Amino acid sequence: MDNNTANNPDKTTQKPYRPLIRSQIELEGAWRHLMKPLGFRARSLWLMVIDEDDHPIPHLTELTDLADLPDARSAGDLAELVRLVSAALPTSRLAFLLSRPDTGPPESPDQAWASVVYDAARGAGASCEVVHLATDDAVTPIPWDGLARQRHLEDGPAGQSVGRPA
Repeated sequence: MDNNTANNPDKTTQKPYRPLIRSQIELEGAWRHLMKPLGFRARSLWLMVIDEDDHPIPHLTELTDLADLPDARSAGDLAELVRLVSAALPTSRLAFLLSRPDTGPPESPDQAWASVVYDAARGAGASCEVVHLATDDAVTPIPWDGLARQRHLEDGPAGQSVGRPA
């Protein structure tokens, strides 16, 4: 036990943070609580597993030192991680948060990472919550349907709709 913990009884008796998460608003509130204080030195991807009783398992997984843009290897590695977690905990839901330095709304690299997350979950048949972005001043959702609209505007022929993943 480190000296700070030994001298702080609140740290030795504090219960794990396990809020009820049944909505996007509750998930965003949980991410805000867990990421405070905001401020990041590098890009990371965080995984929260939400159990069948709608409470997070009291452990976050951080994938560190992500490249600005995902490549085929990182997409494959993430897909394998999602497949393993969803196979081990089939009644759980997965929630991801991308963190990065700087401020502002989601940018193209953030959207690319969110797309890789959604694709990995869809490929594994995993239940995936809305991906969030944490910057130095805000926590913001990056919903799949917003990415689909963006893909449609950039890549899709006029009038062609983009379907939601299964």
